[in-house]
Amino acid sequence: MSKNIFKKIIVGLAAVGPGLFLIGYNIGTGSVTTMAKSGAEYGMSLFWALVLSCVFTFILMVAYGKVTLVTGKTALFNIKSEFKYGWLLALYILIALIIGELLALIGVMGIVAELLQEGIRILTDGKTVNTLWIILIIVPVLYLLLWFGRYKQFEKVLTVFVILMGVSFIVVFFMLKPDYSTILQGMIPSIPDKPGALGLVAAMAGTTCSAAVFIVRSTVVAEKGWTIKNLKNEKKDAFVSAAMMLFLSGIIMAVSAGTLHVMGLKLDNTVDMIHLFQPLGGKWAALILIFGITGAGLSTVFPIVLIAPWLVSDYMGKPRDVHSPLFRWLMFLGIIFAFGSVFLEHRPPALMIFSQAFQACILPAVAIPVFVLMNRKKIMNTYIAGWKMNLGVIAVILFSFLTTYYAIVELF
Repeated sequence: MSKNIFKKIIVGLAAVGPGLFLIGYNIGTGSVTTMAKSGAEYGMSLFWALVLSCVFTFILMVAYGKVTLVTGKTALFNIKSEFKYGWLLALYILIALIIGELLALIGVMGIVAELLQEGIRILTDGKTVNTLWIILIIVPVLYLLLWFGRYKQFEKVLTVFVILMGVSFIVVFFMLKPDYSTILQGMIPSIPDKPGALGLVAAMAGTTCSAAVFIVRSTVVAEKGWTIKNLKNEKKDAFVSAAMMLFLSGIIMAVSAGTLHVMGLKLDNTVDMIHLFQPLGGKWAALILIFGITGAGLSTVFPIVLIAPWLVSDYMGKPRDVHSPLFRWLMFLGIIFAFGSVFLEHRPPALMIFSQAFQACILPAVAIPVFVLMNRKKIMNTYIAGWKMNLGVIAVILFSFLTTYYAIVELF
């Protein structure tokens, strides 16, 4: 019976495809930390920001996917070829996203290494392993997968990571027995008048409604081999992806809101989560949480390393061949940054927050071009955007300016 259920879950996730890839990319260590921190400090009062971010993520995923299905071209190539000085805008997006992703990679791998170090300490009653050795074991395995793998194999690997983190977070939620009444009462929307609240809203938007998600959305839809005949599949895929992002992020926030917030405890970094939750749920709850967050982190590392070669190929209008020398060199240069946390003074969470705020500032540059493209008759023909889609994307653009303002105010 359990095997049948597991098989159905695998088949269901495999049918999602590109959306699954984006769930793996989107729900990473940064997202987990941001949602847990928000729940601990403000309960569920910022849940509205998560809901809006996921709704707007769905809208932009559909928009970018549809433009790709109609034109047969990826996002950066469309921006470069369809706008006056489009090459400059595409180059800005390319450089900004790669810088943001490399900063995120340093932070993500540093956090994954610290979590595994903590897991080893719990299992061995105090023994520790240097994070450099942990990264030295993980990185070659990931690079071998990237060296020999293809897109469909990457989807399967991400399926395992997404199931791992999803099951882990749900199990931990019930093990910790959060205060359900506090969770429900806290869902009344508000912006707490406290230092750091605006920054958290910007970080939640940056980590969920990320500019990189939409540019990569275009690429993974093309990699899937979908055409305009798959328009319904594309919408369904985007909906499942956004709904899963909301569910997984929401359950992390609810766990913190129903436990740490009730007890008046704050959370500053990812490893703190383990220290704070272990007394509440015990050793196994802490270990399951470590498995879940590590799965979330590794599912993010995989797409991050692929992003630079994909974007460079899209910008240059060249085929996306993961086995070409260009791809392999760019993936090698990218994955070297996984060692960054070993040599940098800043702790990984600080880099994660900076990279998320950085991502929030790129969103307007990604949302406005797709609004123009989906209304351009000469490339969309009969598939030109209707009023509902236009209204949705205009709302996303306004939201992107608001979160960019929040990010700038909080950082400077």
